[in-house]
Amino acid sequence: MKGLTDISGIRVGHFSDYEALTGCTVVLCEQGAIGGIAIFGSAASTRAVDPFAPAHLVEKVHGVVFAGGSAFGLDTVAGVMRYLERRGIGFDTGAARVPIVGGAILYDLAAGSSAVRPTADMGEAAANAAGDGPVEEGSIGAGTGATIGKLFGLGQAMKGGVGTATVKAAGEALVSALAVVNAFGDVLDPATGRPVAGARVSAGSRELAGMAECMKRGQIRKTFGGPVQQTNTTLAVVATNARLTKLEASKLAAMAQAGFARTISPVHTTFDGDLIFALSAGEAEADLNVLGVAAAEAVAASIVRAVKLARSLGGIPGLGD
Repeated sequence: MKGLTDISGIRVGHFSDYEALTGCTVVLCEQGAIGGIAIFGSAASTRAVDPFAPAHLVEKVHGVVFAGGSAFGLDTVAGVMRYLERRGIGFDTGAARVPIVGGAILYDLAAGSSAVRPTADMGEAAANAAGDGPVEEGSIGAGTGATIGKLFGLGQAMKGGVGTATVKAAGEALVSALAVVNAFGDVLDPATGRPVAGARVSAGSRELAGMAECMKRGQIRKTFGGPVQQTNTTLAVVATNARLTKLEASKLAAMAQAGFARTISPVHTTFDGDLIFALSAGEAEADLNVLGVAAAEAVAASIVRAVKLARSLGGIPGLGD
């Protein structure tokens, strides 16, 4: 399996700045896909997500962009739109074709250089690099500066990253997910519930502290910019070759969030901007509830792969080494 590109018509590209520790990841569906979205965290920052809502006029979308750089990183969407417009891709308004591209960001300004943020040119470069081969994972693209387990600050955190996985549903239906993991919480093995990576007991240790238990003992800070670094998020896109309506696509995104709950603890906090996009890019017949089960499994697997393949960068240890 190749990951998200197992879904025909989906291409993925990355741009990484390994000096500033930031980047972006682009998902293209140039033939158009039915889109949906579900937002669960309280600190989301997005661009052009209205067309993913069931009641919006626009029927199909053409891409999704995930970027570092906090809200500055939303500029990457403009570069992807520029790339698609040159290729004649977009919603036909009569006067011009307007590419429909949703974007969401994560906070990585403290991991590398806070003065360097993903730009429109970086978004365009990621779109130019997009292909339908196996998706690169780990410390790349939007996951370049991603970190997890930040209860005690970056000094005791670990690297997050990009992961992707595909699950076969009934009949010919496939569901694939791509996740960028920059969570406040620890990442767990969904089979055992035990932490895989996250907050460490000290800067020089690889022993995991167990964030949820620490928090229940009162170890939490609430000031932005303090050790907690309150802008965290896990971003995911779920794609299927099954035919869905816009309402069904948003329901698929909502059902897929069970994968977050299985693998991140704590999850959907006031410090996180967790969200999931959904893309329907095919004509296979499948029951929505079956697709939801597969989507949750694909998201969970993607999150675990993201941290297992993330390399140490900026003095922050990763399991990928």
